[in-house]
Amino acid sequence: MGSLFSGNSLWQLFSQADLMTWIVLSILLCMSVVCWTIFLYKIIIWRARCSQLKEAVAKLKGAKNLEDVLHTASKFTNTLAGYFLSKSLSALKSLLMTERGGKTELDDREWEILLHSLNQILDAVIEREQSYLPVLSVSSQVATLLGLFGTIWGLMQSFLDISTQHAADITIIAPGIAEALITTLAGLMVAIPAVVMYHILHSRLGAIERQCVVLSDRFVSLSEKLFNAYQEQE
Repeated sequence: MGSLFSGNSLWQLFSQADLMTWIVLSILLCMSVVCWTIFLYKIIIWRARCSQLKEAVAKLKGAKNLEDVLHTASKFTNTLAGYFLSKSLSALKSLLMTERGGKTELDDREWEILLHSLNQILDAVIEREQSYLPVLSVSSQVATLLGLFGTIWGLMQSFLDISTQHAADITIIAPGIAEALITTLAGLMVAIPAVVMYHILHSRLGAIERQCVVLSDRFVSLSEKLFNAYQEQE
């Protein structure tokens, strides 16, 4: 292994590669760059969003009315927490437009509609957050297949060289085989990190989803508490 990466051995393999091998290696390099870019971007931005969601949940614990919820949403403007609270307030507001006996209240059916709306908001948020994650999953599979394709192509070229030179000496076929296997190595160097990155991000996405569920539960609990208190005053 050390002899492969020492000196000019590795560069000689690349320099002797044909056009198809270079195309495969170039595609694998682009896939690697894309995967690492997605991974680092998601890690950075999701860390900030998890922190914002936790802070919003803490703020919502001290909320006493919907105005406090609105204030919390405005404080977290242009964040995932603020977006979720704003959408939740909009869903509640649309249901509160119905007046009954001069008082505004929600019946059981409208509570079910509100809960359904909150679930839809949560699904939309998670669907948006998991964008680009399939790229990692697909890359982990395609990279392996591309590496295998490059290897088969290189082996075919080696056997063609054997047939044209009418010799099967190891010194003749070894460079061709090594050149063929370099694409397998490159494919694995893309596929293995892509699999690891996908599962790490999937775990982080689960943490964001749990925080959104907690935020949704706090919103529903506060709304029920306020309406129950209002109805008791009647």
